[in-house]
Amino acid sequence: MNRLIVEVQGGEKGAKYGDNLIREYSERLTRELGKKYSTRSLKYMRNFYLFQKGQPVAAQLTWSHYIELLSLKDNDEINYYIRQCIERNLSKRQLREKIKSKEYERLPLTTRNKLISNTNLEVQDLVKDPIIINNTSNIEIISEKVLKQLILEDLDNFLLELGNGFTYIANEYKIKVDNNFNYIDKNIKTINQGKTIGIIISKKNNKYVIEYSSDPRIYTTTYKTIKDTK
Repeated sequence: MNRLIVEVQGGEKGAKYGDNLIREYSERLTRELGKKYSTRSLKYMRNFYLFQKGQPVAAQLTWSHYIELLSLKDNDEINYYIRQCIERNLSKRQLREKIKSKEYERLPLTTRNKLISNTNLEVQDLVKDPIIINNTSNIEIISEKVLKQLILEDLDNFLLELGNGFTYIANEYKIKVDNNFNYIDKNIKTINQGKTIGIIISKKNNKYVIEYSSDPRIYTTTYKTIKDTK
């Protein structure tokens, strides 16, 4: 049925006719099968057919996952979220939150190009800018102390926001950059963990932060707080 709808629609020229056909199928299926088939559901089926024609369908994803994904227009963006769902076993709700936060758009352009060319990624490639921090207490003025509190209150989501490969060690862990930067690498991390990197999170990019973090092992990003609307 998906194929029939697509082929009869005949591209952009037949778009209006295609929509009328979907409406007709919706009414017919509902009448004959006794189950409601909305025009929206049939459009999702059509879009899914078009999407899966060009690439294999991920068996790990449910139809509910694909409904969230098919609201997107860019196949590269869709493929990124499919990869995230598989690697991180995301629920439909978690996927929706990632899409809502525009996670793909917050990745560096170099990272998106690597994803398109199927180049291996490093941990630092997946550092978003800005990083989204949930303001669970709906605090108006965000000081450094408050920011730290918000991160600790929602630590699981903060680590998810950072991406794969990050581990929580302690509330505060003092480390001297210079020759002692790799202390964690030599004395704390396991053999299965990658080399330690540093991330400086600031409200906005500025020349001082960029100059201070000129060490290639330290990366900078900005943050944006989102109020809890529950």
